[in-house]
Amino acid sequence: RSNDAVSQLVSRFNQEGLAALEPRHGGGPAIKYGAVEQARILAEVRRKPDLERDGTARWSLSTLQRSLRQAEDGLPEVSTYTIWVVLQANGFSWQKDSSWCETGKVLRKRKEGVVEVIDPDATPKKS
Repeated sequence: RSNDAVSQLVSRFNQEGLAALEPRHGGGPAIKYGAVEQARILAEVRRKPDLERDGTARWSLSTLQRSLRQAEDGLPEVSTYTIWVVLQANGFSWQKDSSWCETGKVLRKRKEGVVEVIDPDATPKKS
């Protein structure tokens, strides 16, 4: 068996040259999200979320996933892990790139609509 692998490699080297020594796809699932899909994920991240449409004032992996799955030109099966991998590969990190709201104030979606919730003890909690 080992001799077969060596002879196949020598044969491929004779046909392709040094390119035959480059690692090849070793199995596993095919890549599902190529350059076009990754560009779509990055476009969504760079878009400022609309509170009415997206239900959030800042992106999280879950809200990005929901938005991408619901969009007409979106990705109906994208996972939060895939989004995270694409963001990491393109230099995004949560600590550097998140949009923070004022401490102690947050907008919440309720049946009556969007309401502002204020925590009166926010400043003492930070101390």
